[in-house]
Amino acid sequence: MQFHPQPRPGAATPWNFPAPGRDRLPNGLTVLRCHRPGQQVVAVEVSLDAPLDAEPAGLEGVATIMARAFSEGTDKLSAEDFTAELERCGATLDAHADHPGVRLSLEVPASRLAKALGLLADALRAPAFPDNEIERLVRNRLDEIPHELANPARRAAMALSAELFPAESRMSRPRQGTEETVERIDAASVRAFYEAHVRPATATAVVVGDLTDVDLDQALADTLGAWTGSQAEPRPVPAVSADDAGRVVIVDRPGAVQTQLLIGRVGADRHDRVWPAQVLGTYCLGGTLTSRLDRVLREEKGYTYGVRAFAQVLRSAPDGTGVAMLAISGSVDTPNTGPALADLWTVLRTLAADGLTDPERDVAVQNLVGVAPLKYETAAAVAGTLADQVEQHLPDDFQARMYERLAETGTVEATAAVVNAFPADRLVTVLVGDAEAIAEPVRALGIGEVTVVSA
Repeated sequence: MQFHPQPRPGAATPWNFPAPGRDRLPNGLTVLRCHRPGQQVVAVEVSLDAPLDAEPAGLEGVATIMARAFSEGTDKLSAEDFTAELERCGATLDAHADHPGVRLSLEVPASRLAKALGLLADALRAPAFPDNEIERLVRNRLDEIPHELANPARRAAMALSAELFPAESRMSRPRQGTEETVERIDAASVRAFYEAHVRPATATAVVVGDLTDVDLDQALADTLGAWTGSQAEPRPVPAVSADDAGRVVIVDRPGAVQTQLLIGRVGADRHDRVWPAQVLGTYCLGGTLTSRLDRVLREEKGYTYGVRAFAQVLRSAPDGTGVAMLAISGSVDTPNTGPALADLWTVLRTLAADGLTDPERDVAVQNLVGVAPLKYETAAAVAGTLADQVEQHLPDDFQARMYERLAETGTVEATAAVVNAFPADRLVTVLVGDAEAIAEPVRALGIGEVTVVSA
């Protein structure tokens, strides 16, 4: 028997986040393109400057209905025919609305990119917004709302936003509208919102994939380049204020066997120089199963299946101002709600007193930076991140530089950032659970005034 030599690993290939090219079409549309050899499924992201704070008062949710209606037909195709044409291309088209604006996401095989771009362009250029389809989308949205209110995690998120932000701020209200506002939406209001805010001059298209055999310049010129509209300037971003005075709100769910926790405040967004250290420190606190919160609440005490700490950008501005939601979330069984919160606050106070350890920092850097090539192995992942950067007014090389900054961040800097992000006395705590069972144990902790509201 002949034994062949054992294969030896080759040298690691250096990896960097892809650098896009940037240009502008004659109609004002900004285009970012990124050639990714081997990625035969091309991802296209179109960001529209139609933010939630632009929704008319009393019509919150109209941006969501408009986003969903983009695939409900054009001046050339009915809703059924439009869907059939997408299927013939092997393409998928999704859209959603959030605080920064409306986003359309297209995925299609590279060989059919030009055809799919034509359908996308028609949806943006001349959406039909038929009355019957808008009515159907409104009914669907109204059907979703009771399910969201019944979901403890979604209900906690709504309550936290309402607590943190003033009532007049769009951020204080549900992103997709309430039952009262959604039921007022009709085709005329959707068309009015479209006419006011959707135009190529304030939109950006991101195209990522294997473009070897694609004449992208011609495809764009024939499709998105033919979309016309006014040359209006982007809207100013309103200032955001928040109240993070320490307090507790219990959303009462009588008889609940678990308590949903959401503890948060607002803090720096990606424009702030502290962001890399904040990401690193937050990961050490609650980014993985080996983080401090899980080591105590899950492994040692068995209160929960997992608790996570995270930072989510809400809205950014060209001048560098903006806010992110800094939060800790999870669920615990009802009898242990008080003890779990006590241990959670002990973790925060110990962190402030003793800091992170070098091994914690090293593991976090390895996990955050080391998995990046896997995280961005699809065209859709790259396109989504580039579109996020556009919406947050960040430079095109932000993500690439982010990994460099993470690797350079030390333990002391990460500690300071996470302690500032989660000060034990400046956190708003939302609990969705049985108020009769948990209110008194929570009051005894002294983490803030306790208010009980109905579900």
